[in-house]
Amino acid sequence: MSDQSGPNTSSSSQKGEIPGESGEAPKLGGDNSAVTLDEGRASPHPAKPVGKGALIAVLGVVFGDIGTSPLYALQSSVNAIGGDKHAVPHVDILGLASLTFWALMLVVTIKYVILIMRADHNGEGGIIALMSLAQRVAKSPRLKWLFGIAGIAGSCLFFGDSIITPAVSVLSAIEGIEVAVPSASHIIIPCAIIVLAALFAAQGFGTGKIGRAFGPIMVIWFAALAVLGIRGIMLYPKVALALSPTFALSFIASHGTLSFVALGSVVLSVTGAEALYADMGHFGRSPIRKAWLFFVLPSLTLNYFGQAALLIKDPTTLSNPFYHLGPAWAQVPLLILATFATVIASQAGISGSFSLCRQLIQLGYLPRTRVIHTNPSEEAQIYLPSLNWILGFGAIILVLSFQSSAALAAAYGIAVTGTFLCTCVLAMVVFRRTFKWGAISVGIVFGFLFIVDSVFFSANLLKIPDGGWVPLAIGIISTILMTTWKRGRGLLAARQQADSMPIGSLLNRLPQSRTVRVPGLAVFLTANPNNVPNSLLHNLKHNKVLHEHVLFVTVQNLDQPEAERGERTVVQELAPNIYRVIVRYGFMEMPNLPRALQELKSLNVPFDPIQASYFTSHELVVRSRVPKMSLWRMWVFLLLLRNATSATEFFRIPPDRVVEFGVRIAI
Repeated sequence: MSDQSGPNTSSSSQKGEIPGESGEAPKLGGDNSAVTLDEGRASPHPAKPVGKGALIAVLGVVFGDIGTSPLYALQSSVNAIGGDKHAVPHVDILGLASLTFWALMLVVTIKYVILIMRADHNGEGGIIALMSLAQRVAKSPRLKWLFGIAGIAGSCLFFGDSIITPAVSVLSAIEGIEVAVPSASHIIIPCAIIVLAALFAAQGFGTGKIGRAFGPIMVIWFAALAVLGIRGIMLYPKVALALSPTFALSFIASHGTLSFVALGSVVLSVTGAEALYADMGHFGRSPIRKAWLFFVLPSLTLNYFGQAALLIKDPTTLSNPFYHLGPAWAQVPLLILATFATVIASQAGISGSFSLCRQLIQLGYLPRTRVIHTNPSEEAQIYLPSLNWILGFGAIILVLSFQSSAALAAAYGIAVTGTFLCTCVLAMVVFRRTFKWGAISVGIVFGFLFIVDSVFFSANLLKIPDGGWVPLAIGIISTILMTTWKRGRGLLAARQQADSMPIGSLLNRLPQSRTVRVPGLAVFLTANPNNVPNSLLHNLKHNKVLHEHVLFVTVQNLDQPEAERGERTVVQELAPNIYRVIVRYGFMEMPNLPRALQELKSLNVPFDPIQASYFTSHELVVRSRVPKMSLWRMWVFLLLLRNATSATEFFRIPPDRVVEFGVRIAI
């Protein structure tokens, strides 16, 4: 949309872009001076909880995914070395338990909790924030592009993870029916589909109220993990020897290629590690670190070692070692608790995908889509209907296709380890350039972690024929869509720039023209603040009038989580009653244009939301005689363009105040 400012406009936030802009806020006048203005509203994120409330909230949101891995991780590891076909020696089970523990220590504790969580972007975490930090210190456009590709690839794999997580988590929990009520095993798949359908159908109601119940449930869940683990360890106390890395190293040395296969399943124990970093902006690093080190990690370690001890004592429990840890009377309560825990784990992934999608829209990698705010007082609680049903449909298809959590586990690891690799690459850059680590220190620390991630990723590549192709396909398709949209919007902006008229030319001609000025306020949305919007030219051409008060409004999206206070809005009077307004939003924020413009009244800029008319353009994009995109990419871009949410809805503009003009553009 040629005159619709949005996620594809300039992302620069440097002062001096606008003539006359200064750090202070001078009075508006006819001297073309620019004025910066903050909306004066609170951060779009809810205030970070503190104290015990923070720890409970963290347990309910951050650790759901990694906390439900004991349902299937160790079982998959033992099956990977043939445990489903023959008895596994005790030393091998100890080796797998040791590998699981040290995966938790190296990947989660050292890499994420101790190191990467230091790399926050204005308090925000996640791969998009890390990508933004890396791009800021890039020394060349090519490096900036490469860092962007790493961030986008990691994001796309995260979307694949968001589809697989609900499927494998819910299915693994409901498979407890085989232990609790063996005669009812035939209802596992239907029950899993019902739970998934209910889970995704409930997203439209928002997670604000039920979110408060997540924490206590997960406290009970992790306590149950610890108790069950202790019960298992008592069967074979020598399993504690697996805390030594010598068992892990011995397992790798003695099994060669088979140990490489096993690592592809061991990595399932660290799924959800990225959530610790991604949710840092909501809770802060301290509560996440404390919850992990003093409660979650001990509970997981006890449970994995308890399962290992049980398998050593009774190899027949391999069919479902987690549920066999509990006594017979606890099977049904444990099944119910596990189902709740997996729903919570799935909810965390779904909510995370909503937030990630919003960030990518703000950065211009995805077309605008409908965003519903489920809590009127908290901007961070959002619901994206189209993405929700894509995730839900994908999860149900996976359950129907793979039929068991063990089979689905093969599709799980690649998405997780691929994201790990992308995060590690970006972290190398940030710690070298931002934290000023020496090249040797970065090479030793992150080089070692990169090798660990690469081994896990390579091990999961062996699973491609068995289901690993699923996240790869999702990642590749998503990357193609994002890069195509970014490329198409860039070509569109370049063509609009070539065909546009500078605002200065219009203002110079305006006093001598016979244009009739009529009462009212016109807001013209424009992607380029220095050019005349096509909607204005069409209005002059067809209606022969110009409103008495005119605002040229551009929304700029910054490569940072939130616009800094005092930098939200820039106002410049170009001519009497004609103003240029730039409104800036970070990638963690949702635009609300009428609310931002209403704040201009404090600067004596006339704005009446009831009287304002918004003028936009709707593009009809066609292929030029010398196209700059291949035919198939043009088809993809046009498909995305047709399904993009209008600027009216995305910027929350009242639809009855909008006037839209059609524009034909060839690219």
